[in-house]
Amino acid sequence: MQISNGIYVGRPLGIGFDPSTNDFISRVTTAGGTLSALEKTATNQLVVDLKAKGLWTSMKAIYPMVGASAAACAQNLKSSSFTGTFTSGWTFASTGATPNGTSAYMNTGLNPNIVLSNFSVHHCFYTRSLLTDLNGQGIFATVPTNRLDFLSFTNTLYSAIGGTLQSTAANVVSLILGSRTSSTSNKIYTRGILRNTNTSNLTSPLPSLNYYLGAASTNTASQFFNSKEYAFASLGDGLTDIQAGDFYTAVQAFQTTLNRNV
Repeated sequence: MQISNGIYVGRPLGIGFDPSTNDFISRVTTAGGTLSALEKTATNQLVVDLKAKGLWTSMKAIYPMVGASAAACAQNLKSSSFTGTFTSGWTFASTGATPNGTSAYMNTGLNPNIVLSNFSVHHCFYTRSLLTDLNGQGIFATVPTNRLDFLSFTNTLYSAIGGTLQSTAANVVSLILGSRTSSTSNKIYTRGILRNTNTSNLTSPLPSLNYYLGAASTNTASQFFNSKEYAFASLGDGLTDIQAGDFYTAVQAFQTTLNRNV
């Protein structure tokens, strides 16, 4: 048994892990993927931290983007539901997954209109790539009239939930989160810090289309492709300011353990 940066990386796999972590590891293995001992340890600590802060129950889908393969990165950490489906055109590495920007996307299989509450929803991603050159492009989204997406336009990053927009400067990296906790509270956070709030009253439902990563899903086709690296993504219930801060702390610790934090 060896210790690297204070982490036991040579212990028998799964011993001492949270049951949710072991379930995730089993899904990765069954799908034909593999995880390193360090990736397993980092993922387990993420699960432990999310549960300790009461955030685990708010999650519907968590994609840690570990394992450097489509089989591993497609797995939902939270449950066996919403396993992603990757098209061709992705590059997988220890630092995350990167689409080609022209045709690649991942279908999460999660329909926001069915799975999420109209007035309690969050979506987020962790990017290691600056977003300044994404004018007119989506990050990951469903984009019919009602909208649930991140969109970059004229060097501004927007989070749209149920049709209302919230914005922040686009030259950011790390964890970016959009959260709605009521009909009149649509917020955007970067690095766990609240950047802007839109209090427009939401009256439209969430879109009834599967959520995509790397492009936008529309009623007719996928579009708004981007080529930014994804190191994490999640969907679930709305998060408060305190929860958003706790969520960032947990995810950033996960990325730091994997030596891919920004």
